Parts: sequence; C-alpha cells; structure tokens
Amino acid sequence: MVSLGCAAVFFVGIHVVISGTGVRRVLAARLGEAGFQGAFSLASLGGIVWLCMAYGRAPTIEIWGPLDGFRPVALGLMLVAALLAVIGLTTPSPTAAGGERQLDADEPATGILRISRHPFLWGVVIWASTHVVLNGDAASLVLFSALLALALVGPRSIDAKRRARFGDKWDRFASVTSNVPFAAIVAGKNQLRVGELGAWRIALAIAVYVGVLGAHAWLFGASPFPL
Repeated sequence: MVSLGCAAVFFVGIHVVISGTGVRRVLAARLGEAGFQGAFSLASLGGIVWLCMAYGRAPTIEIWGPLDGFRPVALGLMLVAALLAVIGLTTPSPTAAGGERQLDADEPATGILRISRHPFLWGVVIWASTHVVLNGDAASLVLFSALLALALVGPRSIDAKRRARFGDKWDRFASVTSNVPFAAIVAGKNQLRVGELGAWRIALAIAVYVGVLGAHAWLFGASPFPL
C-alpha cells in the first residue's frame, strides 16, 4: 500500500506540478521541446507501470466491500466510458498534440467535440469513479481516485495552455464547446450531430468494450459480470 500510494503521488504529481505549471517551460527550455516530451513520456510510462505493479501486489483491505448489485449499472457506464474514450482518441482535436490545425477549420468543433472538448478524459472519469464505487477496497480507492483526480484536473490545465498558445483561435473553439459533456449543447452553443461521430468509431468503441469485458477475468482476475 505504501508503494501504491507513492506511485499515485508520483504519477499525479508529474502531471500537475511539471506538465501543468511553469516548471514545464523551464525544463522544455533546457531539454528542448522534443527532449522534454520524450523525458515526460518515459516518466509517465514508468509511473503507470509502477501503479499497476503496486496495485497488483497490494493487499485486499475492504472499506465498504464489493457492490455486486452495482454491476449491471457499471456495465452500462463502462460502455459510455468506452464510447467517449475511443471516439475521443480517434477524432482530430485542438486539445491533442498536433491537432491545432483544427482551430483554423470553418467549424472547429465537430463530432464528439460537440459533446465535450475533452471526451477521452471524461471517459476516464466515468471508468475510474465506477471502479472506486464497485470495488470498495483501499487499493482500488488509491489507484482509481488518483486517475480520477488527474482526469478532472487535466482539462483546466490543457485549456489554459492552449489559450496561452493560440489566443483568439482557441477562444473561438472554446466558445462553442464545453468541458462538461453536453453543457454547450444544453446552453445552445452547439448541437448534437450523431452522424458526425463516425460509424467506424462507434463500432471500434463497442469492439473494445466487448473485448475488455471478455478478457477482464483473464487480465485482471475478476469477472465484470453480475454473479
């Protein structure tokens, strides 16, 4: 548990303290942008490996215990998480590295970006919070709460960096989108167009969802299905 806690602090810390503050500019100036990105990617990968290994070795300390009655709800929430994450990752976005050319488009927010400008992170929010509630043990609380916190803090940091870099172009994009899913649509700033999501992206998300469910017991040692 000590190792897991340290891994969680390390992983969240490098994103919040290094990537999300002026420390990034200092390191990028010394290492170069490519050097910084390479070092940060290695540190992030190391943090994920450390988290997974520590979580696998952590003892089972029940807090409220597994909520088996929540499993049917969790299955539905995981489908939503898969759709947001997979469609988000496969949709060109100004919030992603190299996606800034989208800011020059006549309509910069299309597809899943009409729902949220950070769909992948909201997929992580749903995935992590569901696992916290469902598992009910100390190790899961540490692991998934750390990932949940990072996914909730991440959008504000990304938005601030993009606004500082792209100025009016970013403001134009942000004015018709929202961080919170569907908020821009509810406010009348955008509209839902399901056809823009892409049938292949939806199919891929469902395939990932089904594949993870089928392999869940083998990969993680626990069945996701109701008992």
